[in-house]
Order: sequence, then C-alpha cells, then structure tokens
Amino acid sequence: MKITEFDHRRISELVERARLDVDEVIGPVADIISMVREGGDGALRELTQKFDGVTVDNFRVSQEEIDEAHENLDQGVKEALMEAAMNIEEFHRMQMPSDWMSEVRPGVMAGQVVRPLESVGCYIPGGRAVYPSTILMTVIPARIAGVERIVCCTPPAGDGSVPDAVLVAADMAGAHEIHRVGGAQAVAAMAYGTETIRSVDKIVGPGNIFVTAAKKLVYGEVDIDFPAGPSEVLIIADETAIPEYIALEILAQAEHDPQAASVLVTDSRDLALEVKGMVHENIKYMERANIIRESLERYGMIVLTADIDEAVEFSNAYAPEHLVIMTDSPEETLEGIRNAGSIFLGDLSPVAAGDYGSGTNHVLPTSGCARMYSGLSTESFIKKPTVQRITREGLQNLKGSVLKLAEYEGLQAHAESFRRRLRD
Repeated sequence: MKITEFDHRRISELVERARLDVDEVIGPVADIISMVREGGDGALRELTQKFDGVTVDNFRVSQEEIDEAHENLDQGVKEALMEAAMNIEEFHRMQMPSDWMSEVRPGVMAGQVVRPLESVGCYIPGGRAVYPSTILMTVIPARIAGVERIVCCTPPAGDGSVPDAVLVAADMAGAHEIHRVGGAQAVAAMAYGTETIRSVDKIVGPGNIFVTAAKKLVYGEVDIDFPAGPSEVLIIADETAIPEYIALEILAQAEHDPQAASVLVTDSRDLALEVKGMVHENIKYMERANIIRESLERYGMIVLTADIDEAVEFSNAYAPEHLVIMTDSPEETLEGIRNAGSIFLGDLSPVAAGDYGSGTNHVLPTSGCARMYSGLSTESFIKKPTVQRITREGLQNLKGSVLKLAEYEGLQAHAESFRRRLRD
C-alpha cells in the first residue's frame, strides 16, 4: 500500500479511480443486448457457450434441483443462512413505509399510498466466488415489499449447475424463479424478455463491468438500483484505533477482486506505518493472496491528514461504498459524514458483519455514487403514488391559486375544469 500526504489536488485523482469507467465495454455490451433482444433463448445459449463455456438446454432451475440442493448443502451453512435471513428480514421490515393522508387545508386531503413493483430481477454474481448472501440481500426486501414475481439470474458453473448454497438461499428468501444465465446477457433477458425469461420492471444486484454497463444501457426500459462496480472500503482512524483490526479490514476488502479499493485515512503517521507493516506481513497467510496483492498494488492507499476533520472531508469527496470509523468518538465523527453507502462505527464493527449477519443490506452504491444513491432497501421495491380528495370547501380554498396560475400559464382548459366544478 502506498502512503501519501493529504493534498486537495490528489483528492480528485483518487476519487476518479473509484468512478467505474464503462465506456470501453459499452459497444460490445450493446451488441450483446441487441443479440438477446432479437434472438431470445437462442442468443442466450450462444452467449452462455461463448462466455461461460457451458451448453444450457433449460435456463430455469427445476424444483427437483432445488430440493436436491437442500439435501446436499452442509447443515451448518443452512443454519447460517437462516440466521442471516432472519436478521435481514427484521431490519428490512422496519424500512417499510405506510400509507398516509393529511388535511393540507380545510377540505383538501392529500397523501400517498404504498404499492409494490409487480416484478423484479435480481442479478447474483458468480465466477470467482459463490454469493448466497447476495440472494438474501436482494430477494428478502423485494418479498417484504410485496413484489409478486422475483426472478434470480446467476452464471452457471462449468457443468451447467448452480451452486447448492445459491439455490437454497434463493428458495429460503422467497424467489419465484432461478435462471442459470449471467453477464450482460442475463440483464438483457430480464429487461426485454425471452421465451423462457419474462421481462421485469426493475433489475437490482451487483456485477462486473459488463453487468454494470448492461444495466446502464437498459435503464429506461426498466428501472435499476444504481451502478455497482468493484467493492471499496474507506477507513477513518485516529491514534486510538487498533492497527490489527484495520489491517484485517483492508485485507478483507482486497480479497474481493483485483479491482477492489482499500483506503485508510488517518492523522497518525505511526498508525499508518504500523498498519502498512501488518497488511504486508499477513498477506502471505491469506488463501486469496494473489488477488489481495494485485488489489493493494493498484488501489490500496493510506492518506495522512492534519486531523480527523480533514479525513472526513476526504471521505465525503470519495463517497465510499463501505465507511469504517475507528476514532475515539465514532458517533461524533459520524456527524460530519454526508456520503457513504453503509457505515460501521467503532473497532468492533467490521464490514463482514454487514455483509452477512447484522441485517443491513450489502448491495451498495460504489464508484462515488453514494453521493446521490442509498443502498438497496425495502423502499427500492415500492412505488408511492400520491392521492388527493377535495371537497366543495376545498375547491373554494384552492380557487385563488389554481385559477390564477392556470390562466397565467395559458392553460384555459385547466382553469375551466376547476371553474366548472365551482359552478356546480
């Protein structure tokens, strides 16, 4: 990991690293989307053979395969999934908003109702690792919101199967369909539909640069959650933080992917040097050491600031996916934070807790998108139509503003539609 002094000129350079640039793959991804849109299942089979090296006859996973996965999966893993699912459910139920109506003025009632999306597609990444936890994070909030049709798409293994843990998690969470197809072609299938996979209203879930590009391209035809690129963590720490915990947090983030970013921002040079030493000393004990080394060489950084206020300034500019605050008073430091996907307070709150067990969602905005997006939540799967009911008294109370503004804007029929009701 590189150590650098805080410099305003360097902020933009470091932050730009976090902006996932999909321009270089937009062209090929657009071609993939066109193929699927025009060729349906046939195009999906061709692309799955090309990119995954797998011949798939039937994309939809059968109930027999799901039942077999339940029998095969280690009982300890099943129990861990069940415990995580219960915490995720409890947390996301608390996010569910309610209908409401209020009297704005006498005779003028206005409010909103809550309605679920009808169908949702959950993209579950595969490849380097198996991610049953992401199934729980995407499907459970959709089910709580009341979505009628929840579809999961995930890349097939080399033999065309889907990992047992993924199938069990999907079944446990309440998914209605599971399909063995991944990449940009899966996003295209969920957006436009094929003979096997009907289109959905919204696509959520993380993925690689091709999946992210595909989600951007189909946005408008369907809704998406947000662009979600390589994972990232930023740690704000002062001299009171425990160096070993920080080092392990950095290693945990770096093992995700060679493109994952790990940044420590601190006002303590001694802490910075100690953490750097611990990181490099412990890499050799990690199973994914090669991935960690590549990630830290490219995107590992320790930034030295004059004080914690300056560290907070840097963090807000970076807008990290995961923000860990290890300071003497993390709640006080939190008061200055404006931009972050998910925040972990204190030495005893590792990102892994949020990834798997605490109940908060781990599908989060990356690449600086935490400046304008929140993480996935129950509200990601609902709509809130507004409602109004107006009485004759309400018409009288509104006539001054409504008639004056309608006539000022030259919309005669608007004014007359209101005036006619006054006459009646």
